[in-house]
Amino acid sequence: MAHACARGVVAPAPSRVSPRVSGRRVVVARVGTSSAEASAKEAPKKSEAKGANEVQFEAVIGIETHVQINSNTKAFCRCAAVYGAEPNRHTCPVCLGHPGTYPILNAAVVKKAIALGIGLDCSVIRRKSTFDRKQYFYPDLPKGYQISQFDEPYGEHGKLDVVIPVEDGGGVRTIGITRAHIEEDAGKLTHFPAKGNEPGYALADYNRAGVALVEIVSEPDLRTGREVAAYGAELRRLVRYLDVSDGNLSEGSMRCDVNVSVRPVGREAFGTKVEVKNMNSFNAMSRAVDFEIERQTTLIRDGRGDEIVQETRTWDEGRQRTVSMRKKEGLADYRYFPEPDLPPLVFDNAYVDGVKAEMPELPAAIRARYAALGLPDDAVQVLVEDKALVEYFDATIAAGAPAKQAANWLTGDIMAYLKNAKDVTISTMPLRSKDLAEFCSMIENGEISGKIGKDILPDLLVGETGGAGPRAIVEERGLSQISDPAEIEAIVDKVLEENPGQLEQYRGGKDKLKGFFVGKVLAASGGRANPALSNQILMKKLAGE
Repeated sequence: MAHACARGVVAPAPSRVSPRVSGRRVVVARVGTSSAEASAKEAPKKSEAKGANEVQFEAVIGIETHVQINSNTKAFCRCAAVYGAEPNRHTCPVCLGHPGTYPILNAAVVKKAIALGIGLDCSVIRRKSTFDRKQYFYPDLPKGYQISQFDEPYGEHGKLDVVIPVEDGGGVRTIGITRAHIEEDAGKLTHFPAKGNEPGYALADYNRAGVALVEIVSEPDLRTGREVAAYGAELRRLVRYLDVSDGNLSEGSMRCDVNVSVRPVGREAFGTKVEVKNMNSFNAMSRAVDFEIERQTTLIRDGRGDEIVQETRTWDEGRQRTVSMRKKEGLADYRYFPEPDLPPLVFDNAYVDGVKAEMPELPAAIRARYAALGLPDDAVQVLVEDKALVEYFDATIAAGAPAKQAANWLTGDIMAYLKNAKDVTISTMPLRSKDLAEFCSMIENGEISGKIGKDILPDLLVGETGGAGPRAIVEERGLSQISDPAEIEAIVDKVLEENPGQLEQYRGGKDKLKGFFVGKVLAASGGRANPALSNQILMKKLAGE
């Protein structure tokens, strides 16, 4: 059932706040709430230094992550799912909840959701799952309910391996995934504060309403802000590899709501859970969580633990603190019931196998493969961050490059160049993977030194070689490494002859001058002298042999 987009027509939000429509702008009157007063309160200051016998606390943290699926159209209608369009341009009677309209599930959404469930290693991928209505009243929800999955989500009991920061113990920790389910997004409100006698107001943009989401709910396995940021980064990496979403936090295509509570170390029961929202970077997420942990811990230590209530708080980037938004609803408040206009989502094993067959190699498997090649952990992390970088690196070693040498140049000089280059990516830079393989092999085999490599790499990166490869450039410029002992000995003798004072000081015990002579020999050879052979001959000459 096709529905044309209703350009310029926006349904009133069925909420306790009555919007007024002006063109494509939906103006929502602001209503005073107790949360406004709560947001004005300052967070408690840190308690005095802890006593030796004072109770120690730990945080218990779980994350609900909403990932926008990058389908061409919305979850249940044919409106375009695009970011940055004119407000309320991509709306229709279906996503606005007009009477008599019916949702039709987008098949592309299902396929990407299943891929994400497999990527999260969900032990349960339901061949039959159902949709429910989650009901609440807020101006960004034009239908007055959200189509979601409650009783029977499509995926459950998964896990995600996360590289934990060194400050929190390092290593890889498995974070449990409670569930993954399909739902639709709400609209977006933009708030404008009161000015003088003019009351504050909010504008509603329903372009986002009905865009397909997968919500991933983690187990409460995280303990610090850094761990939360690491989890978020790994999840974003996964959805990007799978092409499920671009995972752009600043544009809202990935949003993390973090549930934080604290409890005395050793106690099993959880404390009162507080939800923290509106963090548009992983760095902000880390700071927001750490602030909230400190806020709750301080209140408990000061005997004010009853002030910790189940609520939603927002991160105020300017003030660097969490601020109360509203009381957090419980499950009963949402009045879930089965979606009457959608049949169950049913697929067979062959469908799941087909999705799995099309999936790329995932970050965890790539890390294990690179570790087996002997690559250092920091290089592995840089490579795995970008799927395109992984593809380039794999093509380079397939062309014969020594793995460690290729990883070193890619994660060092080449990444530094890409960071500063304008409109150049690993996929578009002129340096071909086969040429990098030749370049790395020449250094590994001693045909050129690392210094010569650094000298010619910029020309290779910007394509100023006329299409010539590294070996042709080296031969044309006469940059081949000098490995003839007699030629190197002559260079060393000349350097020592030109620096008699330093030679006398070295032989008098000033060992630090060794670096001085190494540099002189390297400079005298134009960076072409074989480093190992040069060092061997130089040491003999310095010793008077």
